[in-house]
Amino acid sequence: MAPKKDPKAPAKKAEPAPAPAAAPAPAPAPAPAPAAAPAVDLSSVKIEFSADQIEDYREAFGLFDRVGDNKVAYNQIADIMRALGQNPTNKEVNKLLGNPSAEDMAQKRVEFEAFLPMLQTIINSPNKAGFEDYVEGLRVFDKEGNGTVMGAELRIVLSTLGEKMTEAEIDALMTGQEDENGCVNYEAFVKHIMSV
Repeated sequence: MAPKKDPKAPAKKAEPAPAPAAAPAPAPAPAPAPAAAPAVDLSSVKIEFSADQIEDYREAFGLFDRVGDNKVAYNQIADIMRALGQNPTNKEVNKLLGNPSAEDMAQKRVEFEAFLPMLQTIINSPNKAGFEDYVEGLRVFDKEGNGTVMGAELRIVLSTLGEKMTEAEIDALMTGQEDENGCVNYEAFVKHIMSV
């Protein structure tokens, strides 16, 4: 009976051979590594600003330069864009900067010439929401149909959905928005947010 066991043993050895063939299939997995790089090639962005606009932007950029080297920290880019009338999310700005670490956000600096393509990208961004979009989103929470939402409910939404806000940010945003019943007129609230 020993000869019968020998033919079965090679068959078992042959079975593991196909398993290594399956192992090379996961080899393409390193593809996600390039995702850490900026998704936007800023060198290919065409600057469409007039000379007057560029000078205005340079002046605003200079106001954020605290060192005097004509550069600003990564963590100031979103603030500059907001000062220039744009409303990028932190996620959008981080993507433009190549998803830097918190340390890089505080320490790395950007020159004005590198900032312009970032600003152009945000301005050209197709997913800009308007006044009606925000009002429509808040109307979902208007249970009585009277143009108001509960301030407490709005605070919960701001702290839990989308780009989550801190309590301090929410308090600053909600200052003076709630009436004596704790309700917020959401059309006035959206106008307030869009004007800040």
